[in-house]
Amino acid sequence: MKRFVEGTDRGQSMLFPECLEDWINENNPVRVIDVFVDELDLGDLEFDGVSPEATGRPSYHPSVLLKLYIYGYLNRVQSSRRLEREAGRNVEVMWLTGRLVPDHKTIADFRKENGGAIRKVCARFIMLCRRLDLFAEASVAIDGSKFKAVNNRDRNFTRAKMERRLAQIEGSVARYLQQLDSADRQEPSEARESKTTRLKEKIAKLKEEVQRLHGLKARMLAAPDQQISLTDPDSRSMATSGRGSGVVGYNVQVAVDIKNHLIITHEVTNVGSDRAQLAIWPNQQRQLWNQPISTSSPTAATSAARRFWSVTKPALLSRCQNR
Repeated sequence: MKRFVEGTDRGQSMLFPECLEDWINENNPVRVIDVFVDELDLGDLEFDGVSPEATGRPSYHPSVLLKLYIYGYLNRVQSSRRLEREAGRNVEVMWLTGRLVPDHKTIADFRKENGGAIRKVCARFIMLCRRLDLFAEASVAIDGSKFKAVNNRDRNFTRAKMERRLAQIEGSVARYLQQLDSADRQEPSEARESKTTRLKEKIAKLKEEVQRLHGLKARMLAAPDQQISLTDPDSRSMATSGRGSGVVGYNVQVAVDIKNHLIITHEVTNVGSDRAQLAIWPNQQRQLWNQPISTSSPTAATSAARRFWSVTKPALLSRCQNR
């Protein structure tokens, strides 16, 4: 294999570094994660499991799982199963966790049971950025993005969808009744009896479906926004930029610093319109920054938000699906 870059022989003996510390250079981002988490008071942040139980099997310290979670967020590894694999093969994760390999269920349960505490960690990170003068300008770009929920569009009902579905069923019933009338005018035969039985069964199923839809319609009309989702009750049908398209999901609103593109805060809502959300944000920013906040123009907001979404959308999508 001349004129090609050649690898080393797999059977060649090599002298690897004696410790993991030699594999992680001083500028590696995992060192920032390690120092940041070690400086946090996880008990004050209300993480579960900070004080170990006197009996039973020893558990993982929350700091280990928090470091793993933050590492996955920064490297677009949002799946708990993928994080488990990374802990067993990734040298950076081995260094970060001390070669511990939590199983995927432990990782998923940590994320589910400590959602509020993780939000407090995000707030502490914002305070750190302020001390480092990374938020030099009190201006933020605010924008939203739609995330699909674990709820099929056929299992989401609005007033318009319900009326369309009932109209379709009424049309199908009328067509089957017409076919029954045509069959009755034919000469008696085995084929006619079979067709008649099949059509009657279809009509009976459609009538059952109508009764089910009327029950769902009553629930839908009783809802504040006259909309229900059967699989994920919190999700809502929302329009997207594509013509005639839509998604059943959530609207994730994010405020981003326009200078360094750092996340100031975020919120997951099930309101499809961004306009109603904009007035809420300045008050939240003032509480975080303790100074007046100015929101950027729509053009600047869109530009900054697009750069943000291209990096962080996969991780936020995972959080929405776990709600």
